Amino acid sequence: MLHDEFEWIKSITPNSSFQKELVTGIGDDAALWSVNKEMDQVVCVDTMVEGVHFTKDTLSPYQVGYKALAVNLSDLGAMGAIPQFYLVSIAISKDWNEEELGEVYKGMAHLASKYKTDLIGGDTVSTKGPLVLTVTVIGKVEKGKRLLRKNAKPGDSVFLTGVTGESAAGLQLLLKNTRHHHFSSDEKQLISQHQMPSPHIEQGRILASSALRISLNDVSDGIASELNEIAEASQVTIHIDENKIPVSPLLARYPKNEQLNYQLFGGEDYVLTGTVAQDQFEQISILFQKHSLEIFEIGKVGEAGNAAVYLHRNENKSPERITKQGFNHFRER
Repeated sequence: MLHDEFEWIKSITPNSSFQKELVTGIGDDAALWSVNKEMDQVVCVDTMVEGVHFTKDTLSPYQVGYKALAVNLSDLGAMGAIPQFYLVSIAISKDWNEEELGEVYKGMAHLASKYKTDLIGGDTVSTKGPLVLTVTVIGKVEKGKRLLRKNAKPGDSVFLTGVTGESAAGLQLLLKNTRHHHFSSDEKQLISQHQMPSPHIEQGRILASSALRISLNDVSDGIASELNEIAEASQVTIHIDENKIPVSPLLARYPKNEQLNYQLFGGEDYVLTGTVAQDQFEQISILFQKHSLEIFEIGKVGEAGNAAVYLHRNENKSPERITKQGFNHFRER
């Protein structure tokens, strides 16, 4: 029985590569390889399994398809890439009829049209188990504009491109009541953040266009997990301030500790988090303002040589070390 997804990935990561074109393999949001003098190709893959990532009580078939593509596009956003193509592999059980499956593909097509992303292939098989939906997305990014996790340096500002925690709060409502419940308008907004997240493609492109040294990750497993990945890849400590983490008006209605738990460990927010040189954060902030987009400075990168993430809750108390407690596919919830 496998107990830790992150350790398992480390154990299967090759120590070398055969292809000279490979720029970045396992260890970031997507793989990069060189295709010509101007651009690098970007590719990533993600799987959604019924009963693990969703049920028919939490997502409609349309939302299953929409979200399956959204989580992949979010990885491209974290690389500053332009989406181009996607492929779909689906394992279908007898519990899914043709109409429902058609809705799954409609959900993907809806989001794909927004980013002019073409479906170019895939595979369809039957299974005795639950529905399994695997999407591979392909994009491109200009050479030299690699927003990799290993780019963080001591003294950098730590940022978020949106609020976190709403998706986790929405999921709790769904698990308690199912999607068929009569929710209030506020509850529907939280649930929508879980069911149909918006990948931060535009934000990633702005960061890539800045030509600055930026580390980046998408918040799929919670702020704590994503910042730990940056800390490990860059071999630095990261310090974040609880009071600087943005809280949406909807999440602000929850008790403080519950808010923070959703923000740090909830995941599936698909905003971006990363680092940039402290004296360049204002430059990034101005770029975001010009596009009417949000960006928040939530902390600083500390010293090099010891990968860790610390949360500062009170000036008079020692910071708390926070670890990867986000969604782990091999850990019982």
